[in-house]
Amino acid sequence: MKVLLDTHAFLWLMVDDPRLSATARATFQDVNNHFLLSMASVWEMAIKAGLQKLKLPAPARDYVATRTQRHNIHVLDISLEHCGRVESLPFHHKDPFDRLIIAQAIIENLPILTDDKDFDSYPITKIW
Repeated sequence: MKVLLDTHAFLWLMVDDPRLSATARATFQDVNNHFLLSMASVWEMAIKAGLQKLKLPAPARDYVATRTQRHNIHVLDISLEHCGRVESLPFHHKDPFDRLIIAQAIIENLPILTDDKDFDSYPITKIW
């Protein structure tokens, strides 16, 4: 199964954060699953690291590059179709990065690994 990682899920998985659910851990450890990280998440991490709201052991670009390679996570580019879908999403969720991730999940028909309860209002499959 292909699974789209929300930003916090990616960050928590990389450090085995205790906030991860057992289901999230098991999903990530299942060798039959393939994971994607949205370019929106990479952008979000870079912005937050630059503002010093996110502490990473390396610059965001390097951190993401090494972790995605190590864990065979593919980066999902942002398309015009994804952006167009954002425009028509109801405003249950206000965060622009999460709205784009939701749009990508809808367009690409991907479940999202996330603990964000605001995702529940959208027609996506949430894994947590």
